[in-house]
Amino acid sequence: MGVISALLACTIAGCGPSNSGETPQSPHVAVVVLKPQTVEVTEDFPGRINALRVAEIRSQVSGIVQRRLFEQGAEVQAHQPLYQINAAPFRADADIAAAALKRAEAELAKASEQAARMERLMKANATSVQSHNDALTARSQAAADVAQARATLTRRGLDLKFATIDAPIAGRVDQAIITEGALVSPTDSTPLARIQQINQIYVDVRVPLASAQALRRSVPTSDKAPGSQAAILRDDGQAYPIRGQILFSGISVDAGTGDVLLRILADNKDHQFLPGMFVRARIPLASYSNALLVPQQAVTFASGKTLVWIIDNANAAHCVAVRLGELADNSYRVVGGLKPGQKVVVEGGERLVEGAVVTSQAWTAKATIASR
Repeated sequence: MGVISALLACTIAGCGPSNSGETPQSPHVAVVVLKPQTVEVTEDFPGRINALRVAEIRSQVSGIVQRRLFEQGAEVQAHQPLYQINAAPFRADADIAAAALKRAEAELAKASEQAARMERLMKANATSVQSHNDALTARSQAAADVAQARATLTRRGLDLKFATIDAPIAGRVDQAIITEGALVSPTDSTPLARIQQINQIYVDVRVPLASAQALRRSVPTSDKAPGSQAAILRDDGQAYPIRGQILFSGISVDAGTGDVLLRILADNKDHQFLPGMFVRARIPLASYSNALLVPQQAVTFASGKTLVWIIDNANAAHCVAVRLGELADNSYRVVGGLKPGQKVVVEGGERLVEGAVVTSQAWTAKATIASR
């Protein structure tokens, strides 16, 4: 019954038996011989470049910017000074705190000496218990004053240190947003500058949920795809000479688009990728080690069936129904209906009838069979 249905579909598609009564000439066709091969199914998606790390340079103290210590657009190292805020007020506060600490330490020494004397007098029953206790309390309070003064000095020292604004990370510094003479404070909404690490970059790609699930199935033991790599494509479709590592796929689906975020890590030592650029990423969705492929133009769709012409050992043509999988590099992966070693007609199938004897030649992507 399946053979009859396939023949009927071939007839509807315009390739049924001829009723003209004339003996047709032997058709010429181009064929491919099915051979198992390794196939990687990929899909291209638009993506956007993001820096590996981004740091906004902000002041932790209030003051007037005296100097900018970097060249705009230059590479800077971590902890490299970038801005110098007027440090005179902070230095004065630190000196005051240091003096207060010395005064507190002197009071502690005096209170300690008094407490020791009262201890000796107490043992000789030459003073009251109350006087002894008052001396001990005064010593404890003096020790607390020393600790407070030392903490204040530490804080004033931090303010003095923060007057020099350092780079928190290494990278390329953007343009200076704040210039010399500006008053800055920790509550400012505008940063002084930005640093971006772009020796490596992220390519953030939004992929449909079905594609993300296909990628996840290819690595079923993990939520990310260790070892899976993606090609990054130029505007003309050619791949850059680097490949990116697929880090992870998002854990939530965008309610508006149904897409999932896919993040790719790639080297960018030549700085050919800049944050904000749009590129295309070729994502591997599946891999098959013994797949059979038929060129896309060899397939005919008719009456709900997927059909191809095959040539048997007697050079006779037969129309068969097949089941196809993914489309990869302009070829369909065969799921069922064909076997390795069979000859599939790629060009010239429109002139075939069931059982016709044909003259065949090997098909190549650039070859075309002329009408004969």
